[in-house]
Amino acid sequence: MSSNALAQAPTDAIVALHRAETQINEIVLGKSAQVRLALVCILAGGHLLLEDLPGVGKTTLAQSLAATLDLKFGRAQFTSDLLPADLIGVSIFDPQIRRFDFHPGPIFAQLLLADEINRGTPKLQSALLEAMAEQQVTVDGTTHALPPPFVVVATQNPIEQSGTFPLPESQLDRFLFSLSLGYPDERAEKALLAARERRAVMAELQPRLSSASLLELRARAEAVHASSAAIDYAFALIASTRSDRRIRIGLSPRAGIGLLRAAKAHALIVGRQHVVPEDLQAVFIPVARHRLVLATDASGDGNSIARDLLAQVAIP
Repeated sequence: MSSNALAQAPTDAIVALHRAETQINEIVLGKSAQVRLALVCILAGGHLLLEDLPGVGKTTLAQSLAATLDLKFGRAQFTSDLLPADLIGVSIFDPQIRRFDFHPGPIFAQLLLADEINRGTPKLQSALLEAMAEQQVTVDGTTHALPPPFVVVATQNPIEQSGTFPLPESQLDRFLFSLSLGYPDERAEKALLAARERRAVMAELQPRLSSASLLELRARAEAVHASSAAIDYAFALIASTRSDRRIRIGLSPRAGIGLLRAAKAHALIVGRQHVVPEDLQAVFIPVARHRLVLATDASGDGNSIARDLLAQVAIP
């Protein structure tokens, strides 16, 4: 199928995607912008890092995504004593057949929730890298493919809390987006207090989009057109992170590719067949905020500096 055909007007898959977004917004109240960006991240084939305080809905969002998108769900609660084999799996010798038999861990899912990832040791965190980059794991010299589509949604509590290990830059770069949910507004929180218990509501969620349709939508997102002007603007945003004195290490070429891929997915979800500046602006902060390595004397954080750059960079 040609790229033009893939990027054509709404299909059943697009309609189903919007229904999926509506259903998730009925569970994660008052966070429609973050819900849309989470869907954009998955459409772009990326992994998602949710950074926030406990109790604001990070786990609920991950579970809602899996249930609504009909993705096989796996969960690993990261702790300091969790071993890589607990996540990936282990080969156990079976004396009856006289060979080692592989027992897969929770990573063999389509959507893996790595809960409180920064409470796991660096060795455990690094065990995710091959899976995130290659959609496969290697155990005892044997490579095992992970079921497509494979998405990691990791939650992270602020690093100033006790018992946490900051993620290395190489692993942060594997997350396409970083989002913060924050506290709900007054109206949403009152609705949450008045609603039924979340687990009961979650149990009633119905799939609104099949995994096959999700893969189709990923192909359609890749086919969205990005003009030379859009590419120039994407490069200008990336280059701005490499020249700002507040930033010690700016965005990598991988981040630039991810930025454009996410902009295409955003264009698709809002019904466009080509990337416009608003698509790049919508995804720049979640792409950049966790990747920027700041100078020691920098004021602000990655989120505020990315916001500043977005306001400063002119559209070519």
